[in-house]
Amino acid sequence: VQLQASGGGLVQAGGSLRLSCAASGRTFSRNGMGWFRQAPGKEREFVAGISWRGGSTYYGGSVKGRFTISRDNAKNTVYLQMNSLKPEDTAVYYCAASRTLVAGISPLEYGDWGQGTLVTVSS
Repeated sequence: VQLQASGGGLVQAGGSLRLSCAASGRTFSRNGMGWFRQAPGKEREFVAGISWRGGSTYYGGSVKGRFTISRDNAKNTVYLQMNSLKPEDTAVYYCAASRTLVAGISPLEYGDWGQGTLVTVSS
């Protein structure tokens, strides 16, 4: 499975961005999907996850209420809508396919990773 993340860019604090992650090679409709981020000098952090049919979603504490994860299995794509962005949201954002039907918070639960897309939030 190849995962291609896109939609990153430069935005002012308080603004919004929508990230997309398109999968190719096979369907990922039976995988949980997640978004992680990594800022310079920091560990990779769980941002959001969604179960295989989208019935369950999970969020990291720092983004809850501001970010929304969704998926369209017909398009083999997962999205991350990011609102009320803050400078501390600046990071490279990665999408990943879980090894199971659900989406855990540990990177070890994910077997396929995209290349990452940079999000920069200016103050």
